[in-house]
Amino acid sequence: MIKAQNPKQNSKYDLEARTLKFAKAVRAFARKLLKTIANIEDGKQLIRASGSVGANYIEANEAISKKDFLLRIKICRKEAKESWFWLNLVFTGNDDALEEERLLLEGEALELAKIFSSILEKSK
Repeated sequence: MIKAQNPKQNSKYDLEARTLKFAKAVRAFARKLLKTIANIEDGKQLIRASGSVGANYIEANEAISKKDFLLRIKICRKEAKESWFWLNLVFTGNDDALEEERLLLEGEALELAKIFSSILEKSK
């Protein structure tokens, strides 16, 4: 993979793009889950939380004050942690590929939460 010269062009550093990619990946993952009552309900919560991470980050970038920015970043962190929680509750059955995908998404949720924690610390 060729690295972009400008870090903003690299989705790893562009949090708006990265959170959108996370939300899309969660939706693709949720479509593959077994259709149990628990997975349907947990999947709904997972989809809401994963989308909220990016939506609130966009809100943070449009904040009208530093206090508003910090609040939105805290919500981003909270929703990333909540995404991790719901990812731990969904049932993948005996599908090894689906379980591997769940673990990757779980790792991304934790990494996003850490990024937002770092932003909070540096913004104080």
